[in-house]
Amino acid sequence: MTINPDIFKAYDIRGLYPGEVNEQVARLIGRGFAAYLDVPKVAVSRDMRVSSPAIAAAFIQGVREQGVDVVDYGMLGTDMMYFAVAHDRLGGGAQITASHNPGQYNGIKMVRAEALPLSGDAGIGDIRDMIAGDRLPPPAKTPGSLATRSVVDQYVEKVMSFIDPAVITPFNVVLDAGSGMGGLVAPLLFDRLPCRTTRLCFDIDGTFPNHEANPLIEENRADITAEVIRQKADAGIAWDGDADRCFFIDGSGEFISGDFITALLAEAFLLKHPGSTIVYDLRASHAVRDTAAKYGGRALKNRVGHAFIKRRMREEDAIFGGEVTGHYYFRDFYYADNGFIPALLILELMSRKGQPLRDLLRPYRERYFISGEINTKLPSMREVPKKLEAIEARYKDAEIEKLDGISVDYPDWHFNVRPSNTEPLLRLNLEAASPAMMEKKRDEILEIIRG
Repeated sequence: MTINPDIFKAYDIRGLYPGEVNEQVARLIGRGFAAYLDVPKVAVSRDMRVSSPAIAAAFIQGVREQGVDVVDYGMLGTDMMYFAVAHDRLGGGAQITASHNPGQYNGIKMVRAEALPLSGDAGIGDIRDMIAGDRLPPPAKTPGSLATRSVVDQYVEKVMSFIDPAVITPFNVVLDAGSGMGGLVAPLLFDRLPCRTTRLCFDIDGTFPNHEANPLIEENRADITAEVIRQKADAGIAWDGDADRCFFIDGSGEFISGDFITALLAEAFLLKHPGSTIVYDLRASHAVRDTAAKYGGRALKNRVGHAFIKRRMREEDAIFGGEVTGHYYFRDFYYADNGFIPALLILELMSRKGQPLRDLLRPYRERYFISGEINTKLPSMREVPKKLEAIEARYKDAEIEKLDGISVDYPDWHFNVRPSNTEPLLRLNLEAASPAMMEKKRDEILEIIRG
């Protein structure tokens, strides 16, 4: 059978069900995954999507056909699968999920031992080529075994170990699980804390009856934002579909960028572990770098993408890593991303400082003015290098880096423009010392990109 090669992304497999990702495709990918890893035993889990049980069963069948044993952990969030692989010392694992995509999508996130991610460069492309070239090894004479197991209780203990629950103040917090996997985990954590919580969309439902589980899109935050404002709550916390990312809203209903959350989490870690190293992505506000310096830490700028961030964290023994997209990584969680540790650490920081989230953020909002990520589609891939060259020529008097796209740094403003891996698209992230300068420089660069 032919598989659409476009479902094999940089960090996972994702496409429409059943046209692109279906049971036949999942079975073949399961076989390829088993052949690529060549280990005795792997974990498989799934999210709440309507198609996930069937996709998971087919994927498991494919893995077992290659003689590899499977431990089926049932319905979990993606970060719980990472935990299961590392905690139970398995050779790898797969989560059936399409993360924050709408309900008609599905996909697979895959890791090797110690929850190290497979990526387009290492693993995903190999599996794609094996299937496309009809080079899957023949099935084993004896299929792998199938066992079931739960790690929910152990996972909850691990996440709770990042904070001192006795410190937590009974803040008023609104939570939105988006009908996704946050509805499984959040109650188990928040029931152990003194916070007063309002819980939205906690019924796990892969049809997403209330809104899509992608809090980065404003309309999906309408419910939590309205409730935070109505209650004058101290904070709002929302999760994406597979609950490996969380997003924050302050008491005024304003969405908080991942840059500022990364800065706050850096502060939370450096207060507890002075002198530690943190890794942040090169799109981020200087708030991250400056906060790390203020609290005596070492901040390392890195190229975008979880495979790169996790590798750098291991190399540098970094305690924490953050990306502006809401992915936060933790050394003491196997260098993997987690959607609940940030929520607990922010509540603990609010508690230690005796401030609601809005007050914690005030110093950042008064000093750092960010554009957010602005995407521009170009007519063709050929245009991408031309635009990057034009930007470099225009700002040649600045400090320039080419770690990922082009980063341009002046004393009172800086920006990064980076291309998409898969389409003729340029992404701009810019920051300046005043709102007026931010808008002026943003428009100036967009004119080069779009002109």
